[in-house]
Amino acid sequence: MLGPWRRLRSRRLQDCRVFEVDEVDFQPPDGGSPHPFYCIRSPDWINVIPLTEEGEVLLLRQYRFGVEDFTLEIPGGMCDPGEEPRVAAARELLEETGYEATEWAELGWVHPNPAIQTNRCHSYLAQGLIRRGEPSPDTHEAFEQLRSPLTEIPSLIRERKITHSLVVAAFQLFDTRPR
Repeated sequence: MLGPWRRLRSRRLQDCRVFEVDEVDFQPPDGGSPHPFYCIRSPDWINVIPLTEEGEVLLLRQYRFGVEDFTLEIPGGMCDPGEEPRVAAARELLEETGYEATEWAELGWVHPNPAIQTNRCHSYLAQGLIRRGEPSPDTHEAFEQLRSPLTEIPSLIRERKITHSLVVAAFQLFDTRPR
């Protein structure tokens, strides 16, 4: 059985506010020559599927700079330092939708990109939604809120209207949850 690679050394190359880039030397399990790899260190992330009593999902249409286009997403974001993922989920839900939830279910987590990233993305189902006010996005965010019947989400994914991989993963976790 293949054993783990041995971490030898790490050095910070860049601090980019929401993530850091490290160069890490690893030695292969067979004792061969060490090789540098590049890892992105980031806090854990969260995603929330806000489901209304009418069976609709609150979605956000938001401009994303990486793809220079709009994406259709669910509320999500980063955990603040020391913040538990479930607490971050409630904070992001309120900030991005203006709603609080009275019922929460943890759906699970995924590694966003284990080849180069160190974090996890935790997904939650939020129900029993109560409107508390208007969304309060961060200064670098702008989005519009939409609603879609939960039954239409698979079509939105198939038709590439929802393309954010972590949103797709959240709905997969939702579909495979114990009931």
